[in-house]
Amino acid sequence: MKYFPHTQDDIDKMLQVAGLKSMDDLFGEIPQQLLFNREFALPEAMSEVEIRKFFEALGKKNSQLVCFAGAGVEDHYSPSIINPIISRGEFLTAYTPYQPEISQGTLQYIFEYQSMICELTGMDVANASMYDGTTATAEAMMMTVAAAKKRNKVLVSATMNPKVRRVVDTYALYNGIVVESIAEKDGVTDLADLEIKLQGDDVAGVILAQPNFYGVVEDYTGVAEMCHARKALMVMNANPLALAVLRTPAEWGADIACGDGQTLGIPMNYGGPYVGYLACTNALVRKLPGRIVGSTTDVDGKRAFVLTLQAREQHIRREKANSNICSNQSLMALFVTIYMSLMGNKGLKEVNRLSYDGAHYMANKLVATGKCSMAFDKPFLNEFAVKTTVSPEKIQEALLAKGILGGVRIADDMLLLCVTEQRTKDEIDLLVETVKNL
Repeated sequence: MKYFPHTQDDIDKMLQVAGLKSMDDLFGEIPQQLLFNREFALPEAMSEVEIRKFFEALGKKNSQLVCFAGAGVEDHYSPSIINPIISRGEFLTAYTPYQPEISQGTLQYIFEYQSMICELTGMDVANASMYDGTTATAEAMMMTVAAAKKRNKVLVSATMNPKVRRVVDTYALYNGIVVESIAEKDGVTDLADLEIKLQGDDVAGVILAQPNFYGVVEDYTGVAEMCHARKALMVMNANPLALAVLRTPAEWGADIACGDGQTLGIPMNYGGPYVGYLACTNALVRKLPGRIVGSTTDVDGKRAFVLTLQAREQHIRREKANSNICSNQSLMALFVTIYMSLMGNKGLKEVNRLSYDGAHYMANKLVATGKCSMAFDKPFLNEFAVKTTVSPEKIQEALLAKGILGGVRIADDMLLLCVTEQRTKDEIDLLVETVKNL
């Protein structure tokens, strides 16, 4: 057994030390009217065989669909070797590595994770992972305000994923931060509007997406210079898988990079868990929340790993802290670390090439049906928006009948579609033929 409950002897000894006669005495001060005084509605006990059959039947109620939906979560291949590795007890049950002398394995893979995130983003330093991409973006926003000190306004592009924007707004509300939108124009950030909104000299940071919510790969030439001229920091929420082939946030001149690592092989799994990444330049390292794992040598000169640059305020002077995020998605960070190690540079590029080819093939075929047109005449990687002459709901219903999850409706006449390396030509052709016959 992985876990052992307390024996009655253990319980009796603990009660004796606490000066109590029974477990009920622990709750003696709670008024009787607040206690649960009836039997729990629990099912009868089952054998192992019955339990397995029960959950198999429950699982079959889920529809296993061919996924052409994206909008922040994509259906990418997950190498079969990853699950057996992360299921090992030392990984699955590991807690925060406060004691480096007994946590070298955990510290090493977090260090490798950080190194790979830095390689993908071009940033100088990355932390030991975040809960997910939305909260990582909110933390990036807070970093910009903490660095600016007297400025509390942050601009967010209207082309940002709405789910990310809502979490950013929630964090801002309870931290006294003002969030304003940068207008979009033809599916991309309106840089003229950004320039106008930077004129007030009260902006701490600017948050942009790459690729954006519509799948468009935006051109941010000159944006970093525009921000820095007004002493504002540039934050880029980027798909880490796409960064294997796109210009890095560092190459665009960004100060902070953030996003969700789900695209790095993590199964969609009906909503999680996922993993957020957060990286920045050396100038902002002391504003970075969470932990950073560093490499050093021990007394014998052997390579060793340690927690370094933890903000003391996170644990003690909480009211002074930039953020109280102290935990990291370590198991999922290990997951994407193994994925990136297995795929390598060539593998990541190949995933993007296959996804790109499939998406452009499907886009051209859909336009040829006469039922769809490209919503934006802009470059895209593996996700794109189409305007439809038939309602998106009708299209999705028809595709659902064929066992296909047909994208995400983002407007009354607009559908967002995503193609990954997992989608076959036959699956794409079936989707196109279904739309054509409506």
